[in-house]
Amino acid sequence: MAKKKRFGGIYWRQFSLTAGMVLLTLLLLGTSFFTLTYTYIMNERKDELLEKAQLISELSTNYGTSSLYPPAFGSQDQGMQIIARVAASLTDIDFLIWDTRTNTLLTTDSNLEGLEVSLPTRITEPVLNGQTYSGLSTLNIYTKSKYVTAVPIYDAAGLQIQGMVLAVTDAHSLTDMWQAFLGIFAMTSITVLLIAFVASSVTAMQQTKPIQEMAMATRRFAEGNFDARVQTGDRDDEVGELAEAFNAMADSLQQTERQRREFIANISHELKTPMTTITGYADGILDGTIPPEKEEHYLRIISDESRRLNRLVRRMLEVSQLQSLDLLREKGSFDICESMRRVLISMEKKITDRQLDVEANIPEEPVLVLGDNDLITQVIYNLLENAAKFADPGSTLYLGLAVRGQKAEVTVRNHGATIDAEELPRLFERFHKADKARSEDKDGVGLGLYIVKTILDQHREQIFATSENGLTTFTFTMTLTGEHGKNAHERG
Repeated sequence: MAKKKRFGGIYWRQFSLTAGMVLLTLLLLGTSFFTLTYTYIMNERKDELLEKAQLISELSTNYGTSSLYPPAFGSQDQGMQIIARVAASLTDIDFLIWDTRTNTLLTTDSNLEGLEVSLPTRITEPVLNGQTYSGLSTLNIYTKSKYVTAVPIYDAAGLQIQGMVLAVTDAHSLTDMWQAFLGIFAMTSITVLLIAFVASSVTAMQQTKPIQEMAMATRRFAEGNFDARVQTGDRDDEVGELAEAFNAMADSLQQTERQRREFIANISHELKTPMTTITGYADGILDGTIPPEKEEHYLRIISDESRRLNRLVRRMLEVSQLQSLDLLREKGSFDICESMRRVLISMEKKITDRQLDVEANIPEEPVLVLGDNDLITQVIYNLLENAAKFADPGSTLYLGLAVRGQKAEVTVRNHGATIDAEELPRLFERFHKADKARSEDKDGVGLGLYIVKTILDQHREQIFATSENGLTTFTFTMTLTGEHGKNAHERG
């Protein structure tokens, strides 16, 4: 199965496709080349034979065609034979001068001198009718077919045909030049084919190597190794982009896996502490280790830890629900100023218990934003609760709103301990709490700000945190609706 998959892979498919295209191209070019060159060479050779035959015919007429008809060849015949032999020596053509009356030949081929022959009628008939002939024939003389071109010989007046000139050449001589061209073409084709094969092989291997590395990295991911990456090199093509995207996905998966492990570790820690307290004190009451007069005190601790455990589980359920919601369907226009006022009223007892002053900068006129009213109200509540929880007693808690462009910016600020710069980016992680928060805030579970970030991310909004000289500020944005912009314009 592995072998079948290997030879059916991208490499072999691309290689076979390229090789097939090159072979098909060479075949078409070869066929076209053969047809054109063969036709050209044959026509050129025919024209040459015809031209030479006509030349000898004219010389025969001018030399005195009456001498062709004596009982035997005379001196003039010998002179004509010498002329024909000179013409034949300059080419690879033999010339035969045929006497129509005696069927004798005057020829440049000494083996045929004086022969009385009867030429095939398919040659003599058209020539004696004033036409020319070209084709293959043995002339009833040769053992093998030769290429023959025949033209008539006229008398001095140019009226009566008294004979014919036949230009004869071996058939293979017509194809020698074409065969030479064919050999050059064959060598060129083989060279191009080899170059194409090598180039196709190298290109296919370069394209499939990153894909093979991705497959190997995917298998390593399945085995739990999230450190595997694909080497992109200097590639700037689509395969390089795919490899970079794969590495980005691998980084994201590795980050997700790290967060998952941290989540499991954090939730185990958060659940273990109250459960250990509840179990220990309950066992102490049951086995009598805790005196009866202190049972009420420890039962109160058990009750508090149970409530904290309940809050933790509830927060986890909230996070799970938020991650599965499609908030885009829940978005609508609402007055964020009214939401801020409701949160302040609901937080009145906690603010009073912490002995905090409140500075509210909330516009009296409605500021309409786009989003889920209940979820954004929870964001404001979580931020204000977090600010009140870590504010110095007797300090001022600030809640305000400002409109900048197409965004409304909600700000929550408190005076308290300064958060280190390296801790700020981690404030919105699950279960993250600074050391001081862990020591002073026993009721916190570290999910409030994570919920804030989750809700705002689903709204495609941003949140910023700063902390300098004891002043910690959280600011998040909300998109204004078109209706608010229209009302603001009319008021202006």
